[in-house]
Parts: sequence; C-alpha cells; structure tokens
Amino acid sequence: MKSQIHRNIVENFEIVKRWFKDQEGGLQFPLYMSFDIRDSGKKVVPVDANLFPAGFNNICATDKESAIELVGEYLDTHFPGQCKGIVLVTEEHTKNAYYWENVYTLLTLIKEAGKDVRVTFPRPVSDSFEVESANGQRIKICTNEIVEGQFLVDGREASLIISNNDFSDDKSEWLKDVRIPVVPPHEMGWHVRRKDKFFSFYNSLAGEFSELIKLDPWVLSVKTESFPSFDIGDEENREKLAVKVDEFYKSLVVEHQKRDLHEDPFIYVKNSAGTYGLGVSMVRSGDDVRSWTYKSRKKMKAAKGGGGVSSLILQEGIPTSIVSEGSSAEPALYLVGDRLAGGFLRTHMQKGPQDSLNSPGAVFRRLCVSDLKINVEGHPMENVYGWVAKLGALAVAKEAKEAGVELKNYRCQ
Repeated sequence: MKSQIHRNIVENFEIVKRWFKDQEGGLQFPLYMSFDIRDSGKKVVPVDANLFPAGFNNICATDKESAIELVGEYLDTHFPGQCKGIVLVTEEHTKNAYYWENVYTLLTLIKEAGKDVRVTFPRPVSDSFEVESANGQRIKICTNEIVEGQFLVDGREASLIISNNDFSDDKSEWLKDVRIPVVPPHEMGWHVRRKDKFFSFYNSLAGEFSELIKLDPWVLSVKTESFPSFDIGDEENREKLAVKVDEFYKSLVVEHQKRDLHEDPFIYVKNSAGTYGLGVSMVRSGDDVRSWTYKSRKKMKAAKGGGGVSSLILQEGIPTSIVSEGSSAEPALYLVGDRLAGGFLRTHMQKGPQDSLNSPGAVFRRLCVSDLKINVEGHPMENVYGWVAKLGALAVAKEAKEAGVELKNYRCQ
C-alpha cells in the first residue's frame, strides 16, 4: 500500500503542494511536534501526536544536522528579534538520564543554530545545579525568578521560552506573570488538550488529501470516537463504556466487510489527555471492559503526575506490518514547524504487531528523512510517512486555532 500511496502523491504532487500551502495560510505552528505512525500494510495513520516530544536524541545523525537549519529558520522567521535570551523549560525527571540526553540534543540544535539558550524548570529555582545525561553530558539547571513580568534566568532577562515540559500539571499559576512567548503554548498542554480534537481534524484533512490523490480515505484515516466522562470506579459508567465499545466494534466490522478484509478488528481505549503510553488498553468487545481486573482498572487510571483519567477515546486498532531485526516496529516522525526534521523506528522484541510499542523495553533504530525528495520516485516509506506527519501538523495547528490558542508575538510567513 505504501508504494500505491507514494505513486498517487507523486502523480499529483503539484496539486498536493498547492493544497498544503493553502491550508497552512494564517495558521500558527509550534516549534516542534512528533507523531507515532502505524503502517498495517493496508492503512498508514498517526496514532498519537505530541507537541512536547522527548526522544530528539534518537533521530539519526543526518537528520540532526539538517534540523539545526530548520530550528534556526523557524526562530528567525516566526520570532524575529526575540531569540537573544532563549530558555528551555524541561520536565523535572532529574534521575532519567535518557530524558536528559534528549534535552542535551535539543540544546545542541538551538545553540548550533546560533542562539543563546539556558535550561530551567517550570517553577522558581533559587540555586542552580547540574544533571547528567545517559552519555555523561552535564546540563546546568539555572536559577529563575519572575520580577514585574520579566523572566530572569541566572539573573538575565529571557525573551522566549521553549517548553519541553508537556504541562500535564497546570503551571498557569507560575506562568501568569510571564509576558514573553511560550512555545509550544501552555494552553496546548495535556492539562487541557484532548486527543479526540486532534483526530477529528486529522481525519477531515486526510479525507481531503485522499480525494486529491485519488485514494480511498479509509487508507489514511483512523476511526476515533470520544468517551468524555469516564470514572473507572463507577460500575454504571464502565457499563456505558462497554456498550460504546460494542457499537464501535460493529462499525469497524462494517468497514472491513466493505473492503473484503478478513482480519478481526480490535480497539484501543486510551486516555484522551494521556502521554508516556499510560492509560491505554486493547479490547475486542464490551465484555473485555466488563471483565477488567483490579490490575486492568489500575492501569486505566494511570496518568502522568498521578492526575487520573477523566476522558477517553476509542480508537481503531492498527496492527503494524513493520519488522526490524525481528522486532515489531513503528515509525516516529519529528517536525520543526510544518517541516520534516527527523525520525526513528520504535521497536520492541517482547511486543506483537497489535500491541502498543510505547512501553518499557522499546529500542530505537535508524530511520532518516533528511535526504527525502518527496517528488522523486524510490522513497515510498519516507514520502508516505512524511505526508501523514505533515497532515498531523496541519491538524495540530487547526486544533489550536479552534481552541483560540495564539502564540504570542508569532509572525506568520
């Protein structure tokens, strides 16, 4: 199927380019995004979209080189004159050495783009200290304070905050007196953002895109429905979820029958505000929900920061057809603004093609996109995955616009 999608894109490339340019007009794109993509051999779709991605250390070396230029161009284009005092605000995983390898990579990209950048936490820090990355890089966590709207980091005024903290915890009290831009914006953090909005925009765009390239929209779409009021401890609420699962399953069976597919559908029930692969369960029927054990229920209420799970999405399960060195695999693609910046394959030896691979034990392998020539034959994998990710970027930007989120001082091209 990748080759077919690739050929259709190549044959309609000028039309696709014009359509994308028209779509992005007037939209604001955050500095970076990542998309987990599933390729079943029959469908190619994103199954997660992250506006505050870690994992930059896993993209291939060639991609990192080209990403330096993309980061510089993004900052100079969209925040001209505001890049003399950049601050990278991070998560507070002080003992997670692999997370700090990601931070070190981000710092390197920004510094090599010619920008001054320092690191701090999204709370007052009165004494600086250092953390160490997995490869032994030392990173200074600087002091910070907010004085009359000025964000002072190591005593110097900052002009732009780049956040690698996903705001699962609402930091609005800390940020309320900060007057400088925050990118990606705090208002798109997981304390308010919901996945169903993203997938609604993505599927709509995938439908338009599919029409342009003369393709069945089903191939690039992932059926997703919302279950907005979830209470894992309420038996009546779980029964409503079970009924919804059965209805959703029947709709997937109908789609399979239309296309003469003989594989049994499956469903992922996911935390609509979740990250880190938490709050995710695979089911095939409402009875699977009814029979959740204590352990299963505990899993379904797990959330980063311990905030619990209050809303869900039901999503069509997409098995992966990709195998890398004997392991099930899925691509993760990273964008800077609306441009492809890099990627890698997430692989897992202990997981099967229907399982979530975003779990402990995952191994990251090479997948480069920096040499991609989207309109040249011979690059079906990168081309198809790349356009799915670019559709995802459009969906994120449209999601933000509908929510009334604006990037302060952002200058459109």
